[in-house]
Amino acid sequence: MNDASQTRLALVTGASRGLGFAVASALGAAGWHVIAVARTTGALEELDDRIQAAGGSTTLAPLDVTDDGAMAHLARSIADRWGRLDLWAHAAIHAAPLSPAGHLDPKDFDKSVACNLRATAALIPMLEPLLRASEGTALFFDDPRGGEKFFGAYGATKAAQIALARTWQAESEKIGPRVLIESPAPMATATRARFFPGEDRAALADIHAEAARMLAAL
Repeated sequence: MNDASQTRLALVTGASRGLGFAVASALGAAGWHVIAVARTTGALEELDDRIQAAGGSTTLAPLDVTDDGAMAHLARSIADRWGRLDLWAHAAIHAAPLSPAGHLDPKDFDKSVACNLRATAALIPMLEPLLRASEGTALFFDDPRGGEKFFGAYGATKAAQIALARTWQAESEKIGPRVLIESPAPMATATRARFFPGEDRAALADIHAEAARMLAAL
């Protein structure tokens, strides 16, 4: 790893699969030091192998983003070690099973609120000072499903997350950090396969190509 004062630092929440995995992989290959957060240790180790093979470096953090104490400890550790954060890419999501609004499972809905909305609300104040310290960027990924049939839990909580991100974006326009909200093309992810079983995946975008396209905005 290069001198910490020269190395670009990226925190990727939800880094173990899908778009988060692709974003973390692309950043690592481009020379960023990636702090990768996800609950699945094995998947994080796979990410680490991929990034190291490309000549990059990682710090693996097998944590649940809904655990305020664990995430606050991580933020303090980043502050103590580096004193800043150049990028936060937030890809962590709970994709509840599709269901009519009249049959929503309360437990799944609570998980959706906890991961998609409340964790985001907790992480913003934790990470904002670190991002401001380096004039950094927070990157969110929109998936507008609000109001669609059977997407009650996912659509409502994802829409609320992006509404919160847009509020932060407006508030930070002059004082920082920069807040970007990107809209990925439909991608061949495991989450989408659960939402749309039987879909022709050959017509969907490759996650690594989409990650590269959106990171170009940085």
